[in-house]
Order: sequence, then C-alpha cells, then structure tokens
Amino acid sequence: MPEPGPSPLQSSLPTAAAHFGAHVLARAAAPAGAPAPVPTDAAPTARAVPAAPSGPVVPAALAVPSGPVVPAALAVPSGPAAPFAPSAPVVPVAPVGPLVRVTPVGPSAPATPAAPAAAGGGPDRPDLGLVLRGPTGLGTAGLSLARREAVPELPEPPASEAPPAGRPIPGLYFHPIAEPDPVRVDEVSRRIKAWALDEIQLYPEDWEGEFDGFSVGRYMVACHPDAPTVEHLMLATRLMVAENAVDDCYCEDHGGSPVGLGGRLLLAHTALDPVHTTKEYQPLWAESLYADAPRRAYRSAMEYFVNQTTASQADRFRHDMARLHLGYLAEAAWAETNHVPEVWEYLSMRQFNNFRPCPTITDSVGGYELPADLHAQPAMQRVLALAGNATTIVNDLYSYTKELASPGKHLNLPVVIAEREGLSERDAYLKAVEVHNDLMREFEAEAAALAAACPVPTVLRFLRGVAVWVDGNHYWHQTNTYRYSLPDFW
Repeated sequence: MPEPGPSPLQSSLPTAAAHFGAHVLARAAAPAGAPAPVPTDAAPTARAVPAAPSGPVVPAALAVPSGPVVPAALAVPSGPAAPFAPSAPVVPVAPVGPLVRVTPVGPSAPATPAAPAAAGGGPDRPDLGLVLRGPTGLGTAGLSLARREAVPELPEPPASEAPPAGRPIPGLYFHPIAEPDPVRVDEVSRRIKAWALDEIQLYPEDWEGEFDGFSVGRYMVACHPDAPTVEHLMLATRLMVAENAVDDCYCEDHGGSPVGLGGRLLLAHTALDPVHTTKEYQPLWAESLYADAPRRAYRSAMEYFVNQTTASQADRFRHDMARLHLGYLAEAAWAETNHVPEVWEYLSMRQFNNFRPCPTITDSVGGYELPADLHAQPAMQRVLALAGNATTIVNDLYSYTKELASPGKHLNLPVVIAEREGLSERDAYLKAVEVHNDLMREFEAEAAALAAACPVPTVLRFLRGVAVWVDGNHYWHQTNTYRYSLPDFW
C-alpha cells in the first residue's frame, strides 16, 4: 500500500477519500515493479479521483443483499508464522472474499430480529452489505502490509456442524458466525499460554484453570478471521490478556480495589506510553515495569505491538487505552462512595470503560493500516464508539449472573436500570437488551452510511473488520459457558 503522505490539518471525508484514492489508483495503473507515482501538484492529484459524494451512494459493484451475514471460510496456515515487518515491501494478496448468509437451524437458533430499514438500505441509508463484503476491484489486491505464507489445502468441512455451545440471550440482536478455525485456535492458545507462563510469569499455578477457561485463543480467532498469520493474531491476544490482568488484579477479582486505583493505573499506563525523564530516574522507572504481573504483561504485549505496527497505529492504541483507564477510574469513584449513577451517566462511563481498544486494532491484526486522517474523522469515531458501546452491553448482559454471585455490588446496565427506573430485575434486564439492540442497529446504520460516503478500500475493510469483531465478541460471550450463564427470565 503506498504511503498516503501528510494530510491537511483540516479535512473532510470526501477530501480525504479523494486524496488517498488517487494514490491507490495511481499505484494500480503503474507498470509492475515501478515505484509509486509521486504527484507534483496536490490540487490536480485530488481532482484525479473525484471526491466521494456526501450522500449515501452505494456503488453497484459493491452492493450486496442486507441481513445477517458471517464470514466465508478463510484458508489459513496450519503452523506457526513468522512476524511481519511493517517496512517490508508490499506483496499483493487476494482480498478477503464475500460473506455468506447462514440460517441457524435447530432448537438453539437465536432470535435475531431484522434490522430496521435504516440499517439495511433505502433512500437515506446505504446497504450494510457494502461494509461487510470487504474491498474489491482495482487497487485492492495489495492492501496487506504483510507477506502471506503459502496456504495449504484444508479438508472440506462436514456437511452439518453442531450448533455452538451456550444459549444466546432471547431477543438479542446479533449475527451468528462460523466456528473459528480450530487449527488457529489451538496454535494461538498454545502460544499465549507459553507467553503468559514463560515470558512474563503472569499467574500462579492455581490460576491456570481460570486462564484456560477464558478461552482467549478462540476469542481472538473468532474476532479476527482476516489475520494473515498467527503472529498477527498474537498481537491482539497478548493485549487482550494484558488488559484483563490489569482489570482483575487492579480493579476486580484478584485483589483489586477502588482505593488507590488511580496511582496503579497511571504507573501501568507508562508501560504503554513510556516515561521520558532524566538519566537519574529513567532506570528506576524501567525497573518498575517488572514489579507486578499487570505491568509485565502491558510492557511485553506493547513491545510486540510497537515492533510490528506503525507509529500511528501504536499511538492510536495508547489513546484508546487512556480512555479505558479513565472509565475504570469513574467506576471506582462511584464504588468508593456507593453511588449508583443515572442510566445515562452509566452509559457515558461505559463508553470509556469498554472494548473499544480491541476492534480499533483490526487493521493492525489484518496486516494493513487505516490512515490516521481517516481514522480521526468524526464519522469514523462515532462508528467506533457505537461498536464499543454495543459490545460492552453484551458483556453486561452475559456476565449478569456472574457479577450478582460475586462479593460486593457490581454496576451493570440491568442493575442501574432497575434501581434508577424502579423496574423489577427481569424488566430491567429485558430493557437492557433493547438498549443493546438500539446501539447495534445504530452502529450498523452509521457504518453503512460512512462506507457509502467514503468508499476508500481501507475504510471499507476497516469497517468490515470492526463489524466482524462485534460478531466475534458476541460469539465468545455466548459460547463461554465456563464464565457465563443466563438468568432465568424467560
């Protein structure tokens, strides 16, 4: 993928699309092996590819039927893969194929209400299929920065697969997905356990059952089916484990407390965003990064991430983690004062204390980069906020009984609705389901509108990656019966 060059300090989505799209088309039109053409005048370059219309226009070649979709089977390597270097030359790869419909069968088929017209198409909203199909056409074959290994032929899947474990929440709006590739699940699970035990000494032996029960390998393979190698998947897997170590050890299950949380989080955050101080004190800070398991996990996971991504991708992640830690602090402050927030206050906190850092690295795990200017656009930020909010309410709903059974009072959306709106536990839970459904539909509608307004290949692929992460996150919550069970409200 050619370097898009510096972006203007103020830009609109159509302008950014034209600027970046010109480079994509120029590269595609250049002879094989020739360097990417460098425009000599910025204005003619921008005019070479007209700006995308601001209205919801869906290119006919990209339009696909709307409705619940899951990724088509992706061929994957059967063994360990070497890490990629971001500065390596671009190697053309086949784009991710289209998605296919899957109709759930059997008694466990989930209730997945159809999205309203706004999310599926119409005069005011483009078809969501534009987001989920992925980039195709001129200039999209070389979007990956990584070299793909030779892909062995995999055996044909059985004619019928058993339904996934666990029961989906009745009435919850979600999209079922294909089972994650078992070869990759096993390899990621093996590598992450070796990293946790051998590299960073993350947990004592008596925590091993909880670590295995977390099933983080299956989680990350489900959320990132387009990762070109296992090492790309490991970027997300290490970060996910590190984030949970901080949450468990600093905030919740394993010795966590709201008292003094700010100081602990700040020092842990320096493992992601390094301290720059004097020669006298720098070694003391560096030594502190090995002081406890959460800091060791953050330091190591971030080192891998920085070494295999671009500077802008790493800084994007740091920013999202600062958001996450701010949300932790708000929840801790309420816990110290036994305050139950209003519903809107709770939802505000959950926009920060949520899964947002995970889907926003979908391009890093996919082996390409969404340019920083396009990531920063308000429309993209709204899509990412809605995706993070919806996936976090999924966690509130599936972990509801787990949190009720644990010591102390845990805030989650059903608990806050029940107390603040005077509803029964059952009615509050069912209302929380509807809040999730509204967020999901709004996320899909906004993502489809953005895809139509800015049909740059990397934008389309990034939006598709976020949507797939949302679906994979639900799959993991539904199927992780070690951690979660549903209340008896139906």
